[in-house]
Amino acid sequence: MVITLSVQSAFTQQAPCIPVRDIPDNARSFDSGERLKYVLGYTWGVIDTDVAEAILSVDKRNDESGEHFLAKLDGRTFKFFDIFFKVRYDFQAKFNISNGRPQYFFRDVIEGKYLKKNYLYFQPDYSIKSTVQRMNRPQRDTLLIGRECTFDLLSLIYFSRNMDLTNIAPETVLPISFVIDGMIYDIYFRYIGPEVKKIPRVGQFNTLKFAIQVVIGDVFKGKDELMLWVTDDKNRIPIFFESPISVGKVSGRISKYENIKHPLVSKIK
Repeated sequence: MVITLSVQSAFTQQAPCIPVRDIPDNARSFDSGERLKYVLGYTWGVIDTDVAEAILSVDKRNDESGEHFLAKLDGRTFKFFDIFFKVRYDFQAKFNISNGRPQYFFRDVIEGKYLKKNYLYFQPDYSIKSTVQRMNRPQRDTLLIGRECTFDLLSLIYFSRNMDLTNIAPETVLPISFVIDGMIYDIYFRYIGPEVKKIPRVGQFNTLKFAIQVVIGDVFKGKDELMLWVTDDKNRIPIFFESPISVGKVSGRISKYENIKHPLVSKIK
C-alpha cells in the first residue's frame, strides 16, 4: 500500500472561536446511556419520503487513556432503498468528560459503490493526525494544525449542546472549528430564536432554532445553511434538521429518545 504524508493547516487559524470550558456534571446536557433515534427524509419535487434511520448514542468508558465519553452514530438506508442506493454510516468518537475536547474519531462510510474510512487522533498540542482511506486510492496521512476548539462531527454535536447561551440575542454568530477527511474548516452556528416545532408522532416542543454553515462538497452547495431545532430545556436535544443539497432537500426528525438526563420540560404536548 502506498502512503502519502502531508501537513495541512486550517485556512483561518486566527478566527475567533467558541470558548472551551469545563462543564459541571449536574449541568451537562446529557449523560451516559442516552439514546436518540432519528428518521431521515428526502424531498425532491413530488418525492417526499423517509429513506433511512440513524441512532446516536453516548456512554462513559474507561480504558488506558482514562475515563471518557464514547459516542456512536449508526445510520442506514431502509432495506427498500438499498436496492437503489445503499448507505451505511458508522461513526465513533472519544471525547473528554469535563470539557468535551475530542480525543479520537473514526468514520466508515458506504454510499453506493463509494467507500471511505477516516481516522482522527487529537494530540495534547491540538495537532491532529488524520488518515483517509478511499477505495482504490492510496492511503493519505495528514498532520493538521488544529486549535482548542477544533472538533470532529460527533464531539461537536455533544459540545454544542453545552454551549453557553446565557443572554444570547437573535442573529448572534457562534464560530467553531471543524475537521473532516484531512481538512479543517471554520464554520459557525447562527442563533435565530425560539420557535414552537411539531415533530410527527412525537409531539410539540418549545425549541431554539439555529442555522449552521455547511462545508461545500459533493452533497452540500455551500451557499445554503442547515437549519437545526433543539429542545429549549437543559437537554438541548436536536429534534429536527433540514438542508438543501445538490439535488433536493434532506431532513431528519427525532423518533425516539431514551435515558435523557433532565426533565423534558420543553415538550408542550
